[in-house]
Amino acid sequence: MRSVTSSGAFLGAALVAAIGFCAVPVDANEIEGGFSDPSRVVAIGGSITEIVYALGEEKRLVARDSTSLYPEAALALPDVGYMRQLSPEGVLSVNPSAILMLEGSGPREAVDVLGKASAEMVKVPDRFDHDGILEKIRIVGMAIGAEGKAKELASLVDKDIKSAQELTADVAERKRVLFVLSLQGGKILAAGRGTAADGIIKMAGAVNVMGDFEGYKQASDEAVVTAKPDVILMMTRGGEHDRGVDEVVSHPAIAPTPAGQAKALIRMDASYLLGFGPRTAGAVRDLAKAFYGDKATD
Repeated sequence: MRSVTSSGAFLGAALVAAIGFCAVPVDANEIEGGFSDPSRVVAIGGSITEIVYALGEEKRLVARDSTSLYPEAALALPDVGYMRQLSPEGVLSVNPSAILMLEGSGPREAVDVLGKASAEMVKVPDRFDHDGILEKIRIVGMAIGAEGKAKELASLVDKDIKSAQELTADVAERKRVLFVLSLQGGKILAAGRGTAADGIIKMAGAVNVMGDFEGYKQASDEAVVTAKPDVILMMTRGGEHDRGVDEVVSHPAIAPTPAGQAKALIRMDASYLLGFGPRTAGAVRDLAKAFYGDKATD
């Protein structure tokens, strides 16, 4: 078993409001001049929090969501809950002047309430590719009045990602990868196209064997066997959630595949692997080396 780890932990799943004057939430492409008051910002989304810290603007943060586990210093901030199960009361309890919210946060009802609260809100797009990361950095920087820093950070991250992707530029035979989100009840929940897992697999120079469907879906045993993955990729969850390599590769659908026969299982910290933020170049580099070993060279 190959295991790649990084600082940070697995994305947590911790699961009316006092409303001031009406402020319509702003889509990222409508931002002009950023927040009028970025002094008390709530960051919702692990990559958003990472970017604020990478910009050196963490003094602006008054709270984070439960997926914001990196850097470690962020853990000292109040936790307003899991980004997909937000409570308006929890978010507004820290009296924010502004909310930076990653696209996909919810539920919709909670987001609608927050959009009518006194705090300004910007929804940041979450695209799972190289350009999407740079866009995220620029939007966060613009929103909090740190455009110059964001330009510098985006340039550094851009170069780092390009360097990491060069590792697999000359690889002739691409690894076929099956990302398994869950094996609960013996059913394989796999990642299709349009997912963070699909994006990171592609950036690391490999092929997602479940690219025929979109999103995360249950894959039949027959589909997995037919797909013939060379590698199984999973998140590191910790504790009893981390199934042993033998248990994974002995699954009836995985055992007969090249991945099962070679016991080729890679695990990586979830926020590092799927965060699509400032650390993604490192994740691409680590994953490429885990896929290809000495074939992945600068």
